[in-house]
Amino acid sequence: MVAARRRKTGWMRRHRAGVLFGLALAVALAVVLAFQSTQQGDNQELSIRNPGPQGARAAAQILGAQGVTAEQTASFEETLAAARASRGRGSGSTVLVYDQRGFLAPERLRRLLAETDRLVVVSPRLATLTGLGSTIRQAGVVPGSEKTLQPECTVADAQAAGDISADGGFLYAGGTVCYGAGGSGRGLYASAEDGKLVVIGSTAVISNQFLAANGNAALTLRTLGSQGDLVWYLPGPGDLGGSPAPKTLAELAPAWSAFVAPWLIVVALFAVLWRGRRLGPLVFEPLPVVVKSAETAEGRARLYHEAHDVARAADTLRAGTVVRLASALRVGTAAGLSDVAGSDVAAAAARHLDRNAAEIQQLLQHRPATEGQLVRWAQELVRLEKEVQAR
Repeated sequence: MVAARRRKTGWMRRHRAGVLFGLALAVALAVVLAFQSTQQGDNQELSIRNPGPQGARAAAQILGAQGVTAEQTASFEETLAAARASRGRGSGSTVLVYDQRGFLAPERLRRLLAETDRLVVVSPRLATLTGLGSTIRQAGVVPGSEKTLQPECTVADAQAAGDISADGGFLYAGGTVCYGAGGSGRGLYASAEDGKLVVIGSTAVISNQFLAANGNAALTLRTLGSQGDLVWYLPGPGDLGGSPAPKTLAELAPAWSAFVAPWLIVVALFAVLWRGRRLGPLVFEPLPVVVKSAETAEGRARLYHEAHDVARAADTLRAGTVVRLASALRVGTAAGLSDVAGSDVAAAAARHLDRNAAEIQQLLQHRPATEGQLVRWAQELVRLEKEVQAR
């Protein structure tokens, strides 16, 4: 019993590094899986579930407080079903479409316009406007100098909202145009079909970042809150008409990969354990390495030269010169030469050479600014040491 326990304890001691590594790997894998399974926040632009600056969560919450039910959809069929359900309840439906990449086909756009009480399109592309078949068309961009725009139209919603933000906006012509810029007949806001179709040329009016600025919130609430239900439609790649969704990696893999992949992982783990046990633990052995002081000095000199560190090189030269002069002039004890002050060495050198102490002190404390000055100063230090040693 005691022998078996000793063998077990000995095995644990020999393989404790592998056991600890396996436990750490298992914990890391568990953390990664837990992190991936956790639902991440929505960061899609103009999404009512996105609380970031580019999202529209604030607009949806304000509309909800006013009794408007906002529902975000991600497919054409889901949007039509939500709009029909609203009509069936008799509350009316407003559909907002933000098709940033032009996923909707023309027939689907015309169908949305026909089956909703009001269709609000945000920053539509040229193909989107053409597909709607309306009189509204693109007419340029808002000039960079324009930060806010005034209504200047007879639309009640725009007049009540007042000035709105014009950041990165597009201009449209045709129908009833509001918030004009850069000439008559063009504006950031356009409506047609007796107000059934509304085009807003900037996401800044609805986004969280600019909703509280100017009259953005008022225009958003009046445009999107005219009906009891609001369907918030953000088309995606799945709305491409007739185009099948791209296959996932699991669908492209052959059927036998589901059986082989786990076995390959198991074999790889066994290979790691086998090789680790075969090679054994690392052995640390101190090696007697002697590096010459000249090599160290040359290596540091190269580093100072490559880094253009003139100040550090000058400090090193000054310290070496002071120590050597102190040793030659017998200033201080042999054990404390590195602690001798430069002024003491300068005074001793002046007495020894019968020169001005201030001149030698100035030479020792000189601080060159360039590499050329450093070379000339080093030559002067060498001449000073030779004069001291010659007498």
